[in-house]
Amino acid sequence: MKKIILVAALATVAACSQPEATNEAAPAEEATEAAPAGPVAVDGKPSAGTFKVTDADGNVETFVGKEDGTFTLTRSNGETVTGTWTEETPGNFCQTVDGEETCSTETIVDGVWTSTDADGAIYTIERVEG
Repeated sequence: MKKIILVAALATVAACSQPEATNEAAPAEEATEAAPAGPVAVDGKPSAGTFKVTDADGNVETFVGKEDGTFTLTRSNGETVTGTWTEETPGNFCQTVDGEETCSTETIVDGVWTSTDADGAIYTIERVEG
């Protein structure tokens, strides 16, 4: 009988020493990559940046869009154009030069980023990293 009481006493002590179950949820994992600040391009990265723009004839231009909404476009012949840009939603890119705004629709299909302007001209866009 003493053994039964001893085993029961040990079981009671063991049960009392178990950690209490809580209903607290584990902390949510933090996102490993912060969302871009400002407008977002169709590739999910910031709209501001440097881009290689190639037209249907193979002419290459360099577009540098700054975070303040201004841009510089250097054409293949060396001519430079400046203006402002906006991208209210990814894929709806607009630029204004000398008071005239033109907008383009941008998509990525099979990994190829294209921009189609209001006249139907199609440009291939490549983000220049670094």
